[in-house]
Amino acid sequence: MSLRPFLLAALLLFAGSHLFSAQDQLQTLHGHCSIAPSTMPGRVQFRMEDGDCDDSGRHCHNHDSDEMPLSNFTGLALADFEREGAHIEAKIVAEAGTITCAGEVHGLALTGDYTFLPDPAFVERMGKLGFTGFSSEKLEAFTLFRIETSWVQSLLEAGVTDMDTGKILALRIFKIDAPFVKEMAALGYPHLSAEKLIAFGVQGVNADEVKQYRALGYQPNADELIQMRIFKVTPEFIQRMHDRGLGNLTISKLVQIRIFKLAD
Repeated sequence: MSLRPFLLAALLLFAGSHLFSAQDQLQTLHGHCSIAPSTMPGRVQFRMEDGDCDDSGRHCHNHDSDEMPLSNFTGLALADFEREGAHIEAKIVAEAGTITCAGEVHGLALTGDYTFLPDPAFVERMGKLGFTGFSSEKLEAFTLFRIETSWVQSLLEAGVTDMDTGKILALRIFKIDAPFVKEMAALGYPHLSAEKLIAFGVQGVNADEVKQYRALGYQPNADELIQMRIFKVTPEFIQRMHDRGLGNLTISKLVQIRIFKLAD
């Protein structure tokens, strides 16, 4: 699975949970922004860079996406990119806060300055769910990925354990939701940790494949599911081994065959 640089940066930046004062939580963020049409229908290239960036790249916080849905913005339409010189204020309004990119259209792109205004009510609601450690930067990331308290609540109710604000962001990035968690629980993987579910998302573990493993006589645990995806021990590969008369191989042996390329 290929990860875009901004996703990796987000995971590294928000992997830990830290406590911040109320004043820090409510700081408004400022920087530069640009929005341009993407080659993908219905999406735009959205870039943000804060005012602390220097030539070395230190103290720099940025977001860079070629796949932001245009529908995430209010005050912006595709036709606006052809309005040379037009002043536009495009906004992403979410529960965690509001991002405003204001500027002028030149050369089919909106360029200007952005402002992020965090919502303290969101921090309060998340606190009631047991989550703290919100900086303005983290709230900005929650806004970009449109993380809502109802979605977090649904994960808690589905049985996800060991969540913190950094893991919540990663769960969202890798599209882990309550229906997926419940589907995996029904297959015998209840009360999975956020870390394990993130690994499932990274490696592409899915319920259909688990069912295929079961049909072939295997009962992999959560760690084995991840390992099988990493080393491409797919149902098709297992069936190929069966067709060669190797129907009694353990998961460990199948992984070794993949690692050492013994099936080639």
